[in-house]
Amino acid sequence: MARQRDVDLVEVAARASPPVARLMDFGRFKYEQSKKEREARKHQQNVQLREVRMKPKIDDHDIDFKTRTAAKLLKEGDKVKVTVMFRGREITHPQIGKALIDRVVKSLEHIATVEKEATLEGRHMTVILAPDKKKIAALAKAAAQQPAASDKASEEDEAAIAAAAAAAPVVGDDGHDIDDDDGDDADEE
Repeated sequence: MARQRDVDLVEVAARASPPVARLMDFGRFKYEQSKKEREARKHQQNVQLREVRMKPKIDDHDIDFKTRTAAKLLKEGDKVKVTVMFRGREITHPQIGKALIDRVVKSLEHIATVEKEATLEGRHMTVILAPDKKKIAALAKAAAQQPAASDKASEEDEAAIAAAAAAAPVVGDDGHDIDDDDGDDADEE
């Protein structure tokens, strides 16, 4: 039958009782299968583990900067490992590192969830944060609705500025109106 139809006889399930075979164009079947795999890979998202490192004696501004960096990475869909590195005698006060990590986690709780709690491993205290897709989507939706209102307000502001500029006389360096209707200011100099 396969030779009559000019197709291949392909064994589908060899271990079945009795074995199952199909009549098909095997080259086309392999092509469609690879196409489906490529399509599945295209919609797959690679999640990377990115790291943000700090030391216990970090300043407030630097903490804010590192937190913004972590937030950007989380919004891109990556997991973030926040690490506090202890040097020398700093290891004798792990509560300082724990407080620092808690501060960062608290400031990122609107877009992330804690995947692995803070642990002290050698001279490094780490916590792993995973992006919370529902919270990020809700945040993006709220941000999308807010600019529409601010765009309308900015258009009104621009119109008010243009109206004020049109109503105000244009004054030269000498204090006289440049746009005077009688035209004598331009001829006086």
